[in-house]
Amino acid sequence: MTDSLASGRFSGREAFAQLVRDALACAAREGWQELILSDATFEDWPLRELAVVESLQAWSASGRHMILLASRYDEVQRLHPRFVSWRRTWGHIIDCRVLRTSSPTDFPSAIWSKNWFLRRMDTQHSTGVCGQDPERSLGLKELLDEKIGNSSVGFPASTLGL
Repeated sequence: MTDSLASGRFSGREAFAQLVRDALACAAREGWQELILSDATFEDWPLRELAVVESLQAWSASGRHMILLASRYDEVQRLHPRFVSWRRTWGHIIDCRVLRTSSPTDFPSAIWSKNWFLRRMDTQHSTGVCGQDPERSLGLKELLDEKIGNSSVGFPASTLGL
């Protein structure tokens, strides 16, 4: 249950990575309909891990939708080949967006769903807050919606040559 996910402040790269793992596993178990993952590069997210991709695979059911927001996807392609392969298969439920106008330090690093959120306030030290607080969740959703509205399509699921 979402109640099993952490709530409150977190600090450190391993704590952050574990929260990402736990959130995606919970999303799969509980069938969260919508997910937004946002980070300038996703370079320090555990997307390369088999367990994370297995959680995403289990989450990928009918009616699900994910938005990925980044300033660029070259690090995702370089560091997370399992995720890239999974994304190719499920491209029809994943909307990858690029926002080039934000500086990497101001770019929101977050997970948002109607059920739970995580917001990393300081990416260098991996500190932030997570939980189910409705006010914080709404504030994060509004920020992400604004960034998504100013973004463009990016990171195609496949590259077709002519």
